Amino acid sequence: MVRQWKNIFRPMPTQLELPLERQPEPDRNRHMGGRSFYFFDFDDNVAFLTTPMFLFHRETKQEIQISSREFAEQSRFIGKEGVYADYEMDHDPRVGSFRRFRDKDFTWLERMLGHRQMFVKDLAAALGLPEVNWKGPSWNCFYHAVFNARPTALITARGHHPNTIRAGIRLWVDEGHLPSEPNYLGIYPVSHPQIKRDLKMDESTSIPHLKQRALRKAVERAFQEYGASPHHRFGMSDDDPRNIEWILAEMRELKIEHPNVSFFVIQTHGEQMIKHEVFADYVVDRCLQPEAQLSLFDE
Repeated sequence: MVRQWKNIFRPMPTQLELPLERQPEPDRNRHMGGRSFYFFDFDDNVAFLTTPMFLFHRETKQEIQISSREFAEQSRFIGKEGVYADYEMDHDPRVGSFRRFRDKDFTWLERMLGHRQMFVKDLAAALGLPEVNWKGPSWNCFYHAVFNARPTALITARGHHPNTIRAGIRLWVDEGHLPSEPNYLGIYPVSHPQIKRDLKMDESTSIPHLKQRALRKAVERAFQEYGASPHHRFGMSDDDPRNIEWILAEMRELKIEHPNVSFFVIQTHGEQMIKHEVFADYVVDRCLQPEAQLSLFDE
């Protein structure tokens, strides 16, 4: 397979200020039966939360905290080389590395007292900060999708129940940061046990592979709910380079199966926001300018 790349490098644009008044934009292919579908990774992409991860020293078992952004940068080196060469991860959902990315089993009394899951608490805490501190590089694209009722899926490495993710997003609506809840096509917290079963994956499956399967599941659902139009457009944004590689691979397969449908990946890692348009045997890349950020997949 011949793979060609076209790269245009420019400084990463800063976030646009959303206008106070805006009119809904029609989906570009709606008159031909097509829709634009928006898929989003959550952490460090739509929003920055302070949810920590934990690493454990291989010998002393002492734990340390790292951020999700640092984990995305260092995960491939943990236990092998670099600053975390002597550390390892623990996958126990109660006391392990990702325990803050999982739901807690509340007692009946705790539920009656209004205890909230960690995702909802962390999102609420973020809203107490200046917006520049918690809005991620794909926030404006996410807002555009919600404002224009584009079918939207969240595909996140978190292991919360989908209802927990909904409850957190609802805070943005209640606080006026979103005009409404998203037009959900699906919510895929791929580390949640039920989501793994739905994707026909087991406990040993890697996050990039789980996200790859969730992407395909979301595309299949889009065809089921909106018809198999050749004028559909699919795009996903993610900040993790490992996930991007797997997403691109899956979109190439989808492009082979649906050659007339458009597929895009938005990479938000590092100093640039890069849009990849996916074809069966090559990918065209370009760095986005500020005016292109509001409708990443519609343009």
